[in-house]
Amino acid sequence: MALKIYESSILKKEGIRYYLARNEKGQKVFCVEGDSGARFQGNWHGNLLIGPLSDVNINHLRRKFAWLKPVPLGLQTSAGTGDRLGCATPGHIAAFNAVDGNIAPIFAQQSMRENARTFRTPRKVMDDAAWGVFQAGWRKPWGADADHLKTLEDVTICAKAGYTFFTVDPFDYVDNEAADDEQETLKEKFQALPWETLNSSPEKFIHTYIGQTLELAGNNLIINEENILRAACKYGAAIAHANNMFNHTRNLISHRPFEMEISVDETESPTTPIEHYLIVNELKRLRVEFVSLAPRFIGRFEKGVDYIGDLQRFERELALHTAIQKLFGDYKISIHSGSDKFSIYPLFAKYTQGKVHLKTAGTSFLEALRVFALTSPSFFRQILQFALQRYEHDRRTYHVSAKSENVPDIHQLKDRELPELLNHFDARQVLHVTYGSVMETFGGELLAKLDREEAVYTAVLKDLFINNLKPFTQ
Repeated sequence: MALKIYESSILKKEGIRYYLARNEKGQKVFCVEGDSGARFQGNWHGNLLIGPLSDVNINHLRRKFAWLKPVPLGLQTSAGTGDRLGCATPGHIAAFNAVDGNIAPIFAQQSMRENARTFRTPRKVMDDAAWGVFQAGWRKPWGADADHLKTLEDVTICAKAGYTFFTVDPFDYVDNEAADDEQETLKEKFQALPWETLNSSPEKFIHTYIGQTLELAGNNLIINEENILRAACKYGAAIAHANNMFNHTRNLISHRPFEMEISVDETESPTTPIEHYLIVNELKRLRVEFVSLAPRFIGRFEKGVDYIGDLQRFERELALHTAIQKLFGDYKISIHSGSDKFSIYPLFAKYTQGKVHLKTAGTSFLEALRVFALTSPSFFRQILQFALQRYEHDRRTYHVSAKSENVPDIHQLKDRELPELLNHFDARQVLHVTYGSVMETFGGELLAKLDREEAVYTAVLKDLFINNLKPFTQ
């Protein structure tokens, strides 16, 4: 039987060989040479079992090889490489190997929203990442991020799937209007906060904070009644929700270690330094253990493009946020919508001193489309024309500023010019946020074509992620 073996996947244990291969039809298959005793799915051909890349088979492999299971990564510099298609992990691994830096990867990373739009489950995301780890021969620790969890039910589903990193998104509990409320309204909201869950009272809170002076990066920030009340009203309920999410997670998986990230990056207004201090101090007081925090920074962190805003002002604000981080010393700053933010990567590397987590998501999907622009231009043209039709609808749940009318007329472009559209601001965002609609319409054909161009996909992912990771290795 003709098999093209992935040499990097070959594992040997107790005289048994395990590996991935392509069969004579070009299909990817799992192979076992010799009877391991495990009940792998597949058909025997003499001493060789050939089977599918199924959940049953990866579960048996996880029991035999510990590195196929995700683990907590601690305070090490880390990067999450979201994979909406389930086949990007080998390309991500190629980039991590190439930068040869001390950056720990999170290969399984998906939000519940992304799962719904790509017709995947948290378990499927985990299994796809593990198969990629197996194929590429990655032996170092890696993590699995259940991203942007909003409910206790979300946590339960992802905990059962084996995730090690839980990103809590308390957006629904943030009061964005608190920044502009009148004093009387503010005081009423303050009294109505969930003090029982916060294990405090209005009186204790006021006594704790008012009058404090924070010495941060050469600046003295004085906490007064107005700024702390606004901070409390904006984030108090969100802190209480994070507390509930942490306790629920701990109760579910008390038998194994896990990590939690608190994300407030999708709020309408930036997180001020005083708000940052309040969030962390209250979480610490409540004994919520978290490894990273994602503030809402000034400027715009839009999908798939570089930072939009005043870089000098951003640096001044980042210096204050990282000064607060250093006050506590035991968590990382997390950069959400972090892919392709090349202008600010050096600033994060400088000010966090390695205590930073980079989170990317849709940029790997865009690189899949780059593959089609290179290898199947007619198919790429179909996808872009469809995405333009869906853009105004699909953009509603994203903070993007692309305009469909700014996308170059595809009918005027030659095939060789198509890959450059993946570097065009407006085209890039249009394609980024319509991924769910694209997958619903073209998913089967898209995945089949991408599978045939696996080597090209790995190469373009490697190039992109080297550029995303390298600034954090300096």
